[in-house]
Parts: sequence; C-alpha cells; structure tokens
Amino acid sequence: MHSSRRDFLKSLGVAGALALTSGPALARTRSRTAHVVIIGGGIGGATAAKYLRLAAPQMRITLVEPVRRFITCLRSTDVVVGHMDLDDITFTYDALRAKYGIRVIHDRAVGFDPQKKTVQLLEGFPLAYDKLVVSPGIDFIYGDVDGYDQEAAATTLPHAWKAGPQTLLLQKQLRAMPQGGTFLLVAPPNPFRCPPGPYERASLVAEWMIRHNPTGKVVILDPKDQFTKDVPFKKAWERLYGYNTPQSRIDWISASNGGKVLKVDAASRTVTAQAGTFRADVVNYIPPQRAGTLAFRMGLTNREGWCPVDRHTFESSIVKDVHVIGDAAVADSMPKSGYSANSQAKVAVQAIADLIEGRTPGEPSMINVCYSLAGEHYGVSIADIFKVVDNRIVKLPASGVSPITESPAQPLLEAVYQRNWHRTFANDCFA
Repeated sequence: MHSSRRDFLKSLGVAGALALTSGPALARTRSRTAHVVIIGGGIGGATAAKYLRLAAPQMRITLVEPVRRFITCLRSTDVVVGHMDLDDITFTYDALRAKYGIRVIHDRAVGFDPQKKTVQLLEGFPLAYDKLVVSPGIDFIYGDVDGYDQEAAATTLPHAWKAGPQTLLLQKQLRAMPQGGTFLLVAPPNPFRCPPGPYERASLVAEWMIRHNPTGKVVILDPKDQFTKDVPFKKAWERLYGYNTPQSRIDWISASNGGKVLKVDAASRTVTAQAGTFRADVVNYIPPQRAGTLAFRMGLTNREGWCPVDRHTFESSIVKDVHVIGDAAVADSMPKSGYSANSQAKVAVQAIADLIEGRTPGEPSMINVCYSLAGEHYGVSIADIFKVVDNRIVKLPASGVSPITESPAQPLLEAVYQRNWHRTFANDCFA
C-alpha cells in the first residue's frame, strides 16, 4: 500500500495536471442562455468558473470578487519565514477573462433575493442568475476568550490565517524577536481551515530559529489531543528539533495537558492557559472559525455556523439553486483545505451543467491531497479519496499519511513534490 501511495503522490506532485482534473468527465452542455453567477474568487470560486466553462462552453458565467489580486493561504508560512515573497502566492484573474471568457466583476455582493434569483452588488446593478455558486471562505470567531478581539489580531497578536497584511506583520514580529525569545502559537479547535497548517508553521519557525535565533523556542498551546498528520510531524520534530528531549525547540501542550487558552493580555503578550501563564515575544493566535460572513448574510448557515449542502451536488440544503463550496460547506470527512475546495468546485459545476441540461448528476468522487513542510527540505503529506454514502462524504480506506521510514530520501522527495504540487495546483485554479 505504501508503494502505491508513493506512486500516487509522485504523480500529483510532479505531473499533477492529470490528477487535478480527475473526477467525473466534464460533459459539454448545449445550453446557450443559462447564467451562472459565482460569488467569491478564491480557490473554490476560481476553479468553479474555469471548469464550468470547460463543461459548458456557451454558458454565461460571471465571477464576482472584490479584490483584483488574490493571495492564497497556501504556502503563506513560507512567506513568514522568508522562503517566498507575497507576490509568489498572489494571482490575478487575467487568464479566466482572456482564456476562458469569464466575466469577472470586482465588486462586493451586498444583497440576495432567492425568490427573484438576483444578487445585488455594492456598486453595480443586480445580477440575475439561473444557478448561484457561493464560495465564501471562512471568518473568525472573536471573543471566545477574554482579551482576544479583532483589534488585537490586526495589531499585536496576528493570526495570519488569511494571507495578506497579517502575514507580513507576523514576519516582521518574528524577525524582531530578541535572541532567546519565545514564539507562542495558539492552535484553533476543530473544524478550521488547513488542519495541518499550525503545525507546519511551528515547524518552519523552529527551523528559522536554528538559523537566526539559536536559543529561541516555539510553544504550541492546543485545545486538541490529536492533529492531522501528527505522527509524521512528531517524528520530524524528533529528528530536526529534538522533540521530547530537554533541548527540544518545540513544546506541544495538548488539551489533556492544559493546552486550552483561558485569557490573553495583548499588551504584554501574555497568554493564560489551563497549564499556566505564558509570556511570549511573538504570539500567533489562530482563533476559532466559521463560514464567511457572506454566508450568514445570505441565510446559508446552520446553528453551528457552517453551510449544509447536498453532498452529491453541493446545492444548499437551505436555499434552492445555490451551491456552496469550499471551507464554508459542511463536507463531513473532507478537510477544509484548498484542494478540497478545488475538488468540490469541479463536482458542483458538473452537477450544475447536468441539472441545467435536465440530466441527473452522477456519483461524485473527490480527492484531497495536502503537502506540509516540517522543514524546508522535509515534507509530510496526506492523500485522501472520498465518496458519498447516505448523503455523507466518507473517506475510503486507501487514504493515508506519509509512512515513516529510515530513508532520508523520503521526506526530501516529499518536499520536492510539495513545491511541484503547489505550482501545478495554482495553475489548475487560476491559469
């Protein structure tokens, strides 16, 4: 199984174009009059626009996105530690316009009438739609603990979980940290965007410290006792950072050991947890998350703050003819990741093309592949395949994480695959 998995990951990392377009064959619709509006031009929305055009060459497609240049969260920690610049993870919508004929409107959706099937824009006229795709992403829950609010996040205790200004603020704080200082990362509770992301960030910061602040330390406060890819991550921490030794550069304090945070003092960068009080030089506080605010305004969310959908088509369970994809959607075993959003977008737009043509959508098969770096040249990965059973998305047994071997080539190759995968994946979404 390990050999098969390795071959599968290699094909995704080096020649991933074929895998990224896998799934049901994209049928070409005959419709010439239907209009599909897509709100949100992140990974999910951009993928939906591109692949709907491939499925329906004559369909009218409008993508609504406020920003002209989208910054992906993928590899944003590489920017924090100086492996990449923000421009390296920034993409435009030029190819969607020029190559695929997508109408892209840089505006913000502020109103929604599901009966009239219209979307009101902040600066433009209402857009009428036959089908609506909403990819609202996530927003943050502030006030879960005393002392942490939106102002603290923006000025002092950045989460940097949406790439942009906070990414650069965290980078600046890391570089200004005194010798022997402490980088404290507060991990969020499930569910949240990019489940292995906090642990990749802790790893890369620890590696940065070896080079630039050799007496510094990383502390993780975690409200969980397990995390995605924890076995290969901890093995990497042992090999690279002396984890579980007196000289460890990373301390992971789990829920059962008092990792739950009780309050913070932004001014002094002090965090009080069940395990005690921690004074840090840099605090990277990643708060709990929910569906993006737009989803709430449109009435697409449930009591848990996420968007329930039909797993076969990603049509909202609350509002007809509206399909919700990406981090905001309730997707059961599927993680909230860029790759999941990309895979869900392809399923949703094929279903839309089928429904507009009067066909019954087929049975979806979806993929999530996630590469993480425990060090610049040490990669770990997970590859999951999903199907729908009783309107729930379940993970197939063939899924799995990086096997732990004694070969030094394996994590090195995984890091190479990660870089190749990122280039291929970005092109699949935006080029």
